[in-house]
Amino acid sequence: MIKHLLIDLDGTLTDPKVGITTSARYGLAKIGHPLPESENIDWIIGPPLKASLAKILQVEPNDVLAEQALMGYRERFAVTGLYENKVYPTVAETLQTLKLQGYQLFLATAKPTIYARQILEHFELEQYFTGIYGSELNGDRTHKDELIAYILEQEQLQASQCLMVGDREYDVLGARHNGIEAVAVEYGYGTMQELDHAAPKARIQQFSQLPNVVADLNSALASCQA
Repeated sequence: MIKHLLIDLDGTLTDPKVGITTSARYGLAKIGHPLPESENIDWIIGPPLKASLAKILQVEPNDVLAEQALMGYRERFAVTGLYENKVYPTVAETLQTLKLQGYQLFLATAKPTIYARQILEHFELEQYFTGIYGSELNGDRTHKDELIAYILEQEQLQASQCLMVGDREYDVLGARHNGIEAVAVEYGYGTMQELDHAAPKARIQQFSQLPNVVADLNSALASCQA
């Protein structure tokens, strides 16, 4: 029986495109690597950011240039980029519904916890979550499999009672690595091809569909156990 929902932030609860991409461009320009406006970098939303910046710079993730670009990114993001963000439709109402139905909600994001908490507080969403989990500024837990394992350990949760909700393959695969099924949202930053390949347990087109999907999954589990 699913009792706990681990929910991604970027591309799932909020659309952070402007803040993330503008701050990334700022960080890259600051180290002498400006990007043309015509270059689409939406793909950096979701996976570990330092590795994405390194890919753009064509260096290894531990290269000093990637670290400098990340520092430049954070310089702008922490002040301005955090709030260049918007909540997807029906998110607040759906989180409230899920909480009232008795599910425990945990934020599970690769974004540093300090930023994730500020964003949830800014949009008044933190009230729905039992726990807010993200990465550390030093790079720890930027990979979803590590983050999810950490949440399970910290909260003493059983994987069989958890469900991951996110928009990228990293959410689905990170959950699967920990023995957890996933629901993918199709309105975020994962391509249809990416989600086809990741093969989540279910897919939704609007966040408001989540309570019914979770109820259906629980009904199916109950039938199997009967």
